[in-house]
Order: sequence, then structure tokens, then C-alpha cells
Amino acid sequence: MRRVPVVLVVEDEPAIAELISVNLKHSGFRPVWAMDAATAQAELDSAVPDVVLLDWMLPGESGLTLAKRWRAHPRTKSVPIIMLTARGDEVDRVAGLDAGADDYIAKPFSTKELLARIRAVLRRRAPEQDAGAVKVGDLTLDTSTYRVTFAEEALKLGPTEFKLLHYLMTHAERVQSRAQLLDKVWGDHVYIEERTVDVHVKRLREAMGAAGAMVDTVRGAGYRLTLQTAPQKQAAV
Repeated sequence: MRRVPVVLVVEDEPAIAELISVNLKHSGFRPVWAMDAATAQAELDSAVPDVVLLDWMLPGESGLTLAKRWRAHPRTKSVPIIMLTARGDEVDRVAGLDAGADDYIAKPFSTKELLARIRAVLRRRAPEQDAGAVKVGDLTLDTSTYRVTFAEEALKLGPTEFKLLHYLMTHAERVQSRAQLLDKVWGDHVYIEERTVDVHVKRLREAMGAAGAMVDTVRGAGYRLTLQTAPQKQAAV
């Protein structure tokens, strides 16, 4: 089962909080509501959410104060924060971003836009690739130049296929389940189905040509990159 991303909604207006929560539930998130700064801090102390939707104007401390505090704390410094506020002037947007917010959306807002902003900040948290070259047999992948070659012939891969191959190559000969690949390649905050992995593995094999045989299907378990099925280089004449 995929873990449902948790969104902490810090909003003192019940009607707005309810509207946001309903849309979050329908879109595959689990909303947690905090109506003031003290409750928000208590929720965060209990469990770190995947995203915080933070209203600027709150009873007690302001959202701006909370954002600054959470950014300064090691436990919460990397949690994505989207500021929600009726203050839409440029100076206010700059203040919100300077306080540590990842994004800023002014009221009134479209729920579709809000959901798109949430997905965007989560995508930015997806695992990044380590720089450097990885080599398995005649297959070489270089993250610094974004190049893949097999037997010194260049291969053209899409961004997702590149990330997928990178992970398989750095874990060569080890079987990776679809759930593991989703978490490590797409990021553990991305809400997509496991069959998506099969589609991208198919595309990866096609893009790799003869080297695609190195991506082995392990029935009932997942996929692995292996030299056992690697095509042999032809001897020079």
C-alpha cells in the first residue's frame, strides 16, 4: 500500500479549512487541521507532515513567525511550506518567501491551483541523483553530463527513464520491487500507481536497444539490472 501524503492545514477560518480538506481527500492526501498557531505547533511536534499550508493571519503567533521558526529547526527545516493569505501585494509575497515559504498563494484561490502547487513542491522534494559516472559492463551513465552509452554508442533516454536506469545501475544485480522503485525514483511523496513502473521499464528497454536485455524481469518480485543477460561485444576483425 502506498503511504498517503499528509498535509497540515493551518487555517483559522473553518469554512476555508473544510473546503481545502475535502479537496485534499478527493485528491489522495490526508489533511490535518490546525486552527491556530499553538495547535499547529502541537501537530508538528507530534508528527512531521509532508506539506504545510500555512495561513498568514492566525490567532496567537502569525504564520510568518511559525515559518521562520520551523525553517530554523533541524526537524522541520525541509518541510515544504505554502503560505495562504489575503495579503497579495509584492512586498507581502517577498516577506513570506524570505520567511522560508516554498510557495505563496493569495486568497481567494482556485482549489485546482492549490493542488497543483502542492504537487509541485512535493516533486521538488523527490530524490536527486548523485553526480558522477556509473558503469556496469559496457553500459555507462554519467549524471554530470546526462549521457548514457553502451559499448561507446550513445543512448537517448527521457528524464524518468534516465533516473530509473541510474537507480538500477547503482543497485545492479539486486531485485527492486515496483514499490521500491516508486519510492526511490519518483520520490516517496508522489502518489502514482505501481503499474506506472512497468510502462517506464518498457520505455527504458526500448530506448536502450540491445542493452535493454540487461533490465531483467523477476516474476512476482520486480526488476533488476544484470550482466547475466548483457549482449556481448563483437570481437574486432
